[in-house]
Amino acid sequence: MLPLHRRALKTAAALLLTAIYASPALAAPHRVILFVWDGMRPDAVSEEDTPNLLALSRRGTWFEDNHSTYPTFTMANASTFATGSFPGTLGFYGNRFWASRETGLKTTPVARTTTGEDVNFRNPVYVEDDLVLRALDKASKGDLLELPTLFAAAQKAGLKTAAIGKSGAAFLQNYRLPNQGDPDKVGLLLDERTALPLSFAKELQAAGFPLPKTTPNVYAEGELTLRGEDEDPTARGKAAKLKDGATSDATAGGDTPPSAANEWMMKVYLDQVLPRHKPDLSVVWMRNPDTTQHIYGVGSPEFHLALQAQDALLGQLEAKLRELGMAGDTDIIVVSDHGHSNIAGPTDLFPLRQINDGRVAGVDAEWGYSVSGGIRMAHELTTRGGIPAFDGLGCVYSPVMTGIRADGSQQQPTRYDDDGRVCGKPMAYTTPSYVVPDTLPKGALVLAPNGGTEYFYQPEHDADVVKRAVRFLQSREYVAAVFVAKRYGNLPGTLPAENVHLENAARGPDIIVSYAWDADATIQGFRGTEYSTVFPESPSERGEHGSFSPIDVHNTLLAAGPSFRGGFRDALPSGNVDVAPTIAALLGLKLPQAQGRVLQEALGGTLGKAADSYRVTPTELRPAQASTGLSMQRVDGSTLQGSSYTFRLQLKQLESADGKRWTYFDYAKPERH
Repeated sequence: MLPLHRRALKTAAALLLTAIYASPALAAPHRVILFVWDGMRPDAVSEEDTPNLLALSRRGTWFEDNHSTYPTFTMANASTFATGSFPGTLGFYGNRFWASRETGLKTTPVARTTTGEDVNFRNPVYVEDDLVLRALDKASKGDLLELPTLFAAAQKAGLKTAAIGKSGAAFLQNYRLPNQGDPDKVGLLLDERTALPLSFAKELQAAGFPLPKTTPNVYAEGELTLRGEDEDPTARGKAAKLKDGATSDATAGGDTPPSAANEWMMKVYLDQVLPRHKPDLSVVWMRNPDTTQHIYGVGSPEFHLALQAQDALLGQLEAKLRELGMAGDTDIIVVSDHGHSNIAGPTDLFPLRQINDGRVAGVDAEWGYSVSGGIRMAHELTTRGGIPAFDGLGCVYSPVMTGIRADGSQQQPTRYDDDGRVCGKPMAYTTPSYVVPDTLPKGALVLAPNGGTEYFYQPEHDADVVKRAVRFLQSREYVAAVFVAKRYGNLPGTLPAENVHLENAARGPDIIVSYAWDADATIQGFRGTEYSTVFPESPSERGEHGSFSPIDVHNTLLAAGPSFRGGFRDALPSGNVDVAPTIAALLGLKLPQAQGRVLQEALGGTLGKAADSYRVTPTELRPAQASTGLSMQRVDGSTLQGSSYTFRLQLKQLESADGKRWTYFDYAKPERH
């Protein structure tokens, strides 16, 4: 036995080491990698398609009840990941919103996209583009996001940051990244369109990596030159179409369109960024399975290939961390921005159908594909609601996904613009152009379509126009929930936008509408369908998100590494809004204005907290009164029984032992009587 004084010294030394390693600042890992699987559904994790992800979830913490930020769009959630806050607080409403002086911008933006097209900000603008985001930030005098970002806090603390992957979403994490500077101080970016700053772009060229073909568009003329005309490592593969030339072929089974670009960006991250720059904080955001699901639908053959391709990237990441000796001090957080649903209307009106030889064929109620669910709300409001509405989009040709009836006829007949007077060019179309005119008619609405949810703007804030629009929406079976800006008070059958963190007096929409959904409808073995906007650039998508469906809301979150509990399934509600505060805590950073919480029940050491120290209370919100006296209609124009509308917003309240509270929204479901 050791002498008493030596035993005392040994005990004191052990206590000192324990105190040192228990310090939150010193216990933090050297680095955190946030790996975003765009559109990944929790129920898509499997041994067959995603063995690496499944193994990681078993080694670390799986969050059983995670929530996407509503609206469940990519860019809305990108802003949440960037700040730990919600769209209303941030004044940022991506993916597509109306950015004009009418919506609070101090000047009118001027921009070209990273692909070189002029942007007409008179129309609602699509913000998955780095240069569009820069233009909006400039027009808002540096307040694109009205709260500080996680990346800014990391850089202020002297940490290195890297953003890799999907254009727009990756850039938003560090949207003030300049063209010039030391990448280890200002951060570095590699996305599908560009590389920043210039020194990093040239570093990649010197290392033998080709750059995205559009990279020079971000720089001044002559500042950066590509080495070869054929460089295009982030080119996306073409989608397989039916013989109508517009509708995607859900039976296709080739390489998924984003896979090659994703693989190249991951290679650059693993072979150049990680070993040379050793970022303390990385966001790696890849567009599989989302883009593939949009094109072909959830459960399609391409869907499974997209999952497998994405899982292979995770395997490569883990292997490289082991090779570099970084595996032991790196936390990996895998998250999706939202879930994903198939686009479809009711099967009694539009039964599922087979696809044979590039054409829609006979009815197959069990294993067929959707031939419905697409909505053009500007067309509906203008032609059936008597309210002039403009969505900023041209003619749309969607012969299938706007509905093929049981008798085989099209819900929206195909028409032809032979001389270009309707569409601006000769083409077939199912709905005409609703581009925003230079002078809006009084009492008009501007719509920002976003798939499963749409934003409505009334420039004069005319309460009568808003009430008329709301009543029309409530009378349509394809509408689930209606929220309105606080300025309109408690309109029957609506909830205030502030109830779902979407109120912003200057920038916010006047009306926010979630399309209807069916969480039990099944296509290709996966539950969940919803109505969705149809877009000219992708008029026959088969998958979508954005709605207040539980399928879109409940998304994937798991984490593994030295900071997280192993083999732990977290049953408490959590959300994408909690990711940034948790990463900030792991890295010893301050993010005081964040609205999310630190996921302490999943952490070890002094940052951890027992799960039973929280209390969960399921509850619901309803409009103060129902909207009555409505003339209800189905999507095909047939009468729907009943004349009363309201909806239920299902949520959970989480309360900690010290009295702090957080709210998590599960779904919003209509009730028509």
